[in-house]
Amino acid sequence: MKKTEAPLDKRFKIAHREALIGVILVIINFIWWYGFGYGLGSEKVENYHYIWGLPAWFFYSCIVGTILMVILVSLTVKFLFKDVPFETEEGENQ
Repeated sequence: MKKTEAPLDKRFKIAHREALIGVILVIINFIWWYGFGYGLGSEKVENYHYIWGLPAWFFYSCIVGTILMVILVSLTVKFLFKDVPFETEEGENQ
């Protein structure tokens, strides 16, 4: 016998979508950090370029990356995330 599953509550669909967006943001952050950290940081120390007294690989991976992620997360929360009530709707069984 096949067991039929009850449809997911709308709140769970929204939560799954927002969790996926969060994972995508983490992957973007890691690729940015890894790319600049190991891409520019793999040179000899004598060949490093410096920005504001910091090695370029550190400046781009940590400083610029942090600013970029703050902006991306802010825009994501503002435009892609939705307010979801935690209370169950009337008529729903708990």
